[in-house]
Amino acid sequence: MNQTTRLRPPAVSGLFYPADAATLAAQIDAMLAEAARLRPGLAALAAPKALIVPHAGYIYSGPVAAAGYARLAAHARQYRRVVLLGPAHRHGFRGLALPQATAFATPLGDVPLDTAAMAQIAGLPGVSVLPEAHADEHALEVQLPFLQRLLSDVTLVPLVVGMASPGQVAAVLQALWGGPETLIVISSDLSHFHAYADAQAFDRATAAAIERADVDTVANAGNTEGACGRHAIAGLLAASAGDALAAMRFDLRTSGDTAGPRDRVVGYGAWDFTAGGMAQLTEAERDHLIAIARHAIATALGLAAQTLLVPVPAALQTWRPCFVSLYGSDGDLRGCIGSLAAERPLAEEAARIAADAAFRDPRFAPLSAAEFARLRLEISVLTPLLPLPAASRAELLAALVPGRDGLLLRAGRHHATFLPQVWDKLPAPEDFLDALLHKGSFPAGPWPAGLQAWRYRVEEIAEAA
Repeated sequence: MNQTTRLRPPAVSGLFYPADAATLAAQIDAMLAEAARLRPGLAALAAPKALIVPHAGYIYSGPVAAAGYARLAAHARQYRRVVLLGPAHRHGFRGLALPQATAFATPLGDVPLDTAAMAQIAGLPGVSVLPEAHADEHALEVQLPFLQRLLSDVTLVPLVVGMASPGQVAAVLQALWGGPETLIVISSDLSHFHAYADAQAFDRATAAAIERADVDTVANAGNTEGACGRHAIAGLLAASAGDALAAMRFDLRTSGDTAGPRDRVVGYGAWDFTAGGMAQLTEAERDHLIAIARHAIATALGLAAQTLLVPVPAALQTWRPCFVSLYGSDGDLRGCIGSLAAERPLAEEAARIAADAAFRDPRFAPLSAAEFARLRLEISVLTPLLPLPAASRAELLAALVPGRDGLLLRAGRHHATFLPQVWDKLPAPEDFLDALLHKGSFPAGPWPAGLQAWRYRVEEIAEAA
């Protein structure tokens, strides 16, 4: 790769965002401050590994992008490199395009490129140096001022993504994955130029596919119905599968909600992905989720009106699986039911499962109104399932992490799971495993043929005792 210094100048300064540096900085700072105000408690959350943010003009998508970028503020010092991917709008090609530049310019200054990392991936399948793909492209450029206001002393690896398979994008991301010093940013809008209600429906479907890590649905969506950055998003989902990353939604709106008419809108969303796949809910969001679950039980008992507590925060509209455990006044379990795969948004899932745990757990009589006031709820939001080696009992026991792992076992028609909380009662791995095999009525004797195992972890959200 040619190492001669080359500057890629701004192409949409003064169009998509202000050309004056002071005005631009003030606008970004105001949007970030408003995003932080609307979602207090961000500093307590773990640092993101990846973001998905939109790339339209700031008056349209800036507030939604800020909802994602606000996650970086408390962790800015840890990042040293940003891998930035966005779709091609002006130049059609196959694969992924690197620039010839060694720095990208904005009104806020120059962002140096990580030329060593660019050279590292230049030989990967589908990757080429294609300066014309970068020359007039706005999808990457509009992200830079946000990064410049939040991060210092970082380098950039910019890639425009054309017609590329999820595997091609995933290979590039895996090569650049790094550790906590590397942030991945996917620049993407959602549906394009539909009526407001239609756009909302398309965008909800796209959001659900992203949050379920449904690579094929994301990658194969229609040009105007799905995400314009779908190839990059699908690649991120494919690359992150082994790291138990899972998307958390922070905003989902359209240009009709921000600064445009509603007859022909563009959709925008903001997500983050955090190492370990934890739900990363703020204290207020955790309290809201408990309130939703409790309200669902009260409604079934005739003690409350039948309605979901609104407005529901965007994070609680993320598709995530969960369990709901109920404890009586004596502290004993009174019901526990859950799901291992998301079937609906988290708020709706928690409401449905809470009612099931109260009235349809076959181990207990249905909950009475007299018990309700003394009931204590605990919601466990699950991380993605990750396979564990299970060719033998010894192999599975060696892979388990006591006190942290939830465990799912399957063999033929037999299956069973224990939440990580069960370690409190069965701290010895041998006892934990034996009890789970017994729960699933697995055949006694030799190690079950074809047994498969998965680990997961949970974010516990509990009412005070």
